[in-house]
Amino acid sequence: MKEERTEEQLSVAQPAEEIPAAPKKGRLKKLLKGKKRKCLALLLVAAIVAGILAARGLGGQEASAEASYQTAAAEKRNITRSLSSSGTLQPADSYTVSTLVSGEILSDTFEEGDQVEEGQLLYTLDSSGASNSQTQARNSYTQAQTNYEQAVKAKYPTADMSGTVSEVYVKNGDTVSAGTELMRIVGDNNIYLTGLFPYASPSDFYVGQTATIYINGFAGTTTGTVTAVSSSTVTTSNGLQAVSVQVKAANPGLVTADYTASIYIGNYSSYGQTSINLSASSVVTAEASGKVTGLSWLAGDTISEGQRICTITGDSVDNSIENAKISMENAQSSLENAQETLDDYSITAPISGEVVTKTAKAGDKIEGGSDGTLCVIYDLSYLEMTMSIDELDISDVAVGQEVQITADAVEGTTYTGVVTKVSVAGTTSGGITTYPVTVRIDETEGLRPGMNVDAEIILESAEDVLAIPSGAVNRGNTVLITADSPSAANAVDQEAPEGYVYVEVETGISDDSYTQVLSGLQEGDTVAYLQTASGSDGMAMGAMGMMPSGGMGGMSGAPGGGMGGGPGGGF
Repeated sequence: MKEERTEEQLSVAQPAEEIPAAPKKGRLKKLLKGKKRKCLALLLVAAIVAGILAARGLGGQEASAEASYQTAAAEKRNITRSLSSSGTLQPADSYTVSTLVSGEILSDTFEEGDQVEEGQLLYTLDSSGASNSQTQARNSYTQAQTNYEQAVKAKYPTADMSGTVSEVYVKNGDTVSAGTELMRIVGDNNIYLTGLFPYASPSDFYVGQTATIYINGFAGTTTGTVTAVSSSTVTTSNGLQAVSVQVKAANPGLVTADYTASIYIGNYSSYGQTSINLSASSVVTAEASGKVTGLSWLAGDTISEGQRICTITGDSVDNSIENAKISMENAQSSLENAQETLDDYSITAPISGEVVTKTAKAGDKIEGGSDGTLCVIYDLSYLEMTMSIDELDISDVAVGQEVQITADAVEGTTYTGVVTKVSVAGTTSGGITTYPVTVRIDETEGLRPGMNVDAEIILESAEDVLAIPSGAVNRGNTVLITADSPSAANAVDQEAPEGYVYVEVETGISDDSYTQVLSGLQEGDTVAYLQTASGSDGMAMGAMGMMPSGGMGGMSGAPGGGMGGGPGGGF
């Protein structure tokens, strides 16, 4: 027959000395992390065991304090598991605008509080000296560039016009010096003549008319074409009136300007010997000393302007190119430095944002360097803060999580932020490591940089779910409920106090006070757990803790269970 228990038997004797208050759930977790924390846990357990032995009255004494059951209804509520921290708001970006150059500020284009755009001109400083230096540097670079191009051209002579190779004066292997003629180029392969025709009138000739040309020193004749006829007559050396006619003909061979010719057009012949003109011509000469290589041109070849004629090899020409190149590079570097220095006299906004301070204005004389601060710009498109999260909780934090933010300076308003960065570089102090977590706040009305705020990262949340006090969940995920609760029909075979039964439950998320129940309980159930005389639901030590069903347990896996095996989840 089951033994009936009296009210006195259901009370718990407490030790004469006050049992130390249990650490809060989060800090207990930290104390039990690592080898050092395991040692602390063993010491804590040993102390509690000693207290239990004293409470059971090893010397036959009975404690004065008693613990009693706390009851609560299983009911629907919202549960949120979160991490909290405090921090100071910072702008999205900030920049202190300064100058490295000294001088008088000629103009400024903004006022404190203005919005400025990245790249916008803010200040103009007197740059007359820097401008002169930049001009000199540009002139030096232009000259150095010209010298380098000439040195390269000296090594690689090129045609300075398009046309026909008339003569080649050197061959591969020849040693030449500056000024040696290399090649003659003529513009085209035509000869041009202007003849005087006496006893004729301009109407006797027309453009396109065929002309026959006799070139002295060449056998046979060459056919040409009239290209122009004078509109009036001219007087010859012997006083005859003659018409001037221009004729063009293909060069029948290597005809040069040294030759003369006679022209016959229709029934008329030219007066005397006519000079032969070639089209524009050029003689390419060597501009450096060395040996000729790579020459492959022959007389009669067509050549284009800029085409290489040959290569002049030798130490002298190579050294000239190298020295000219070094001089050009140095001049270019000097020009770039002069340009950068000149640019420093025009101060532009490095970021877009609001000018929060303006320390210099037009007319001021500013010294460059550390004393050259001009203004400060804040990018207030959003605000940021940094949370310090304990090493035991950092694994629960991830980019994209929602953060609830409140500020004492803005009462009654909760702002929403988002985690944008979780740092892997922690800071250790007092044996505890924390990690910085960056939070971005886009809706910032009422907030300002520098304000102190409280932030809460929402890890998990559930709305309108069945929940019970976390202290009611025992080791093994059992809950003590009143025998008249609807779920008592599902009682497990485990000894319980008179008027109570144990049921198994499946739990969900927990916050600091309540645990979600997924199965095993229903609305209308009444749960029971032990509460100390001081009213704490925490590390309670009651009669059920001494019963065979729950003696000194290990670490509880149930949410809110803490350490222990009694109904209250305590020791």
